[in-house]
Amino acid sequence: MTLGRIVKFQALLARSLSRTYSAVGIPELTQFRHNVKRSDYANIEDADITVFESIIGKRYTLQEDLQAYNMDFWHSVRGNSKLMLKPGSAEEISAILKHCNERKLAICPQGGNTGVVGGSVPVFDEIILSLGRLNKIQNIDEITGIAACEAGCILENLDNKARELDLVVPLDLGAKSSCHIGGNVSTNAGGLRVVRYGNLHGSVLGLEVVLANGQVLDLMSDFKKDNTGYHLKHLFIGAEGTLGVVTKVTLLCAPAPQAQNLAFLGLPNFDAVLKTFRSAKRNLGEILSACELIDAPTLQASLDHFKLNTPIEGFPFYMLLETSGSNGAHDLEKINHFLELGMEKGEIIDGTVASEARKMQEIWKLRELAPMALGKDGYCFYYDLSLPLRDFYSIVEVLQERVGARATRVTGFGHLGDSNLHLNVSCPAYTDELYHIIEPFIYEYTHKLKGSVSAEHGIGFLKKNYLKYSKSTDAIAMMRDVKHLLDPKGILNPYKVLN
Repeated sequence: MTLGRIVKFQALLARSLSRTYSAVGIPELTQFRHNVKRSDYANIEDADITVFESIIGKRYTLQEDLQAYNMDFWHSVRGNSKLMLKPGSAEEISAILKHCNERKLAICPQGGNTGVVGGSVPVFDEIILSLGRLNKIQNIDEITGIAACEAGCILENLDNKARELDLVVPLDLGAKSSCHIGGNVSTNAGGLRVVRYGNLHGSVLGLEVVLANGQVLDLMSDFKKDNTGYHLKHLFIGAEGTLGVVTKVTLLCAPAPQAQNLAFLGLPNFDAVLKTFRSAKRNLGEILSACELIDAPTLQASLDHFKLNTPIEGFPFYMLLETSGSNGAHDLEKINHFLELGMEKGEIIDGTVASEARKMQEIWKLRELAPMALGKDGYCFYYDLSLPLRDFYSIVEVLQERVGARATRVTGFGHLGDSNLHLNVSCPAYTDELYHIIEPFIYEYTHKLKGSVSAEHGIGFLKKNYLKYSKSTDAIAMMRDVKHLLDPKGILNPYKVLN
């Protein structure tokens, strides 16, 4: 079945990501919406501006038109910073942090600002430290697959460069055209293909990090195996800029697949989803590279707001199964066998398989544009959870009943292959009433199921009160000790992760 008029996905995504913040929908300041009290950080003075200008120049010391940098892409949080610094090297960041630490000036590191938990924007008037100028790809070794780049390098740019050498970056996100590698590392981003490549703790070989006192910590490495003491790099992967500012990254790229297939399947119920997932692991095995779930309301949002076409419709659940291998005929035979088994058992009712890149891209749009489609309902509460597979979708159904007609849609989609659900409640506009109906209920429910309150997007500001549902008291106390050791004055990304 044809998928209709072809629209370049990246162009569509870029237009969505570049929308301005001058229109309606500007959120209330975070400090008021969430009743936060400013800590005893110093206020910026003219003498500080003079110091920063001497380090990076007036051109990169910005004091006007900062609203877009004070607010997240999803219009959930907004700070009131009056200063953004755009350093061009680790040495400049070192000098900036040394001065801020001496003065106790709070800093908010910022990459592509595509996060969903308020981790990359100020809460009050923290200085925004933009990593956008640190965007160089330093080297990609076509023999080992090891890539080295600066933290401000855009994910898609690095992947395009890797593909020139028949390699791929082991991370694929809907926001790849704007998110930064440093931000990906700092949030331990997961993405679409964790089931194939694992998360960034396994792919990142080394880091360069600037600590709060300005010390440049060299943890760079070109080895997958380096069993020499404590692996300090892991402290900073997923630390969300609270322990140090990541400035360089080395990571292991994978060989580019020589053959890919994408199956889009319609299923009658969630039990069939689980059985199909089990069958995919058994029958597709080593070539399975992505396993995604989309429910009917999510698909409908993509169709409504982006005028997409779908090859099949009329089912409560859909699955996208991608295979990546080295032998196209072998892979197609395996996926056809898998589909035949599923349809014989009645677990798969309908489906289509695409092998041509253009058609695969069109099908992937249905999933990758889903978060933005839901946002176009007016406002969307986004949640990123890890849940036991047997209970993966139950939280969606429970929340649908709980919020009732107050929501436009309550939907669930996500990375079924690694138990990561994206739970969404869209509505015409943000209301405190709906917020308090949803939270803390969903985190308490997740805790009851022994899940995690954050699967791949971190804790940031919006989840810091709920960390206790996924970490023990002793673990949180040790996290505080590490924070105090590396950032005793608490200047790095305050009000985030830990209370």
